[in-house]
Amino acid sequence: MFTGLVELMGTVSNIQKQDNTKSGGNGWTITVSNAAEILTDCHLGDSIAINGTCLTATEFDTDSFKVGVAPETLRCTNLGDLKVGDKVNLERAMDSNKRFGGHMVQGHVDNTVKIVEIKPEGNSIWYTLQMDQVDQDKMRYVIPKGFICLDGTSLTVCDVNDDKRTFSIMMIAHTQSHVIMTTKKIGDRVNVEVDMLAKYALKSLEDAIKNNQGIEALVKRVLNA
Repeated sequence: MFTGLVELMGTVSNIQKQDNTKSGGNGWTITVSNAAEILTDCHLGDSIAINGTCLTATEFDTDSFKVGVAPETLRCTNLGDLKVGDKVNLERAMDSNKRFGGHMVQGHVDNTVKIVEIKPEGNSIWYTLQMDQVDQDKMRYVIPKGFICLDGTSLTVCDVNDDKRTFSIMMIAHTQSHVIMTTKKIGDRVNVEVDMLAKYALKSLEDAIKNNQGIEALVKRVLNA
């Protein structure tokens, strides 16, 4: 579990599409350097989110760590687009001894969205992003003033246009300097994880309707719980 509060921007230092080392497991691996700040308490098998994607550390030293990336992860995220030298957002799994800012983020990316507009306003920046048509059903989880996680960054949805499959966020100056969004341009892909509480709420409602319980029965069940 994560919070969506990016701790550090690391640098991709190595990408192996067929890593035959013990820590590579004969699969796709990514090594991230300039990550010393988040490796002081690292252990093999720890979860570290890269651009909002929960991954497992299979090797590490004082400055860098390696993760394996499964084919399904490559299909659902922008990690396959990374190049050596790219900056990535990093966050360790949530520490129960710290304040819980941001929102509850699983690190399970739903899909990617495309940046279609970037518009400065004062010292803030508006970003408008669009869902692919194949992913348009996920727009039902995106609501104005609701939570959303973009490349691992917890943000607030400002506007939603279901017909165009777009939504917008506004990023303040502090956030701009601590995450990778400002390195992106129109047309770039961004990992998105919608609010998981919205998923649970909608599934409960859909199940109630499917089982002919209706809204009234669902409300009574909740009140009597």
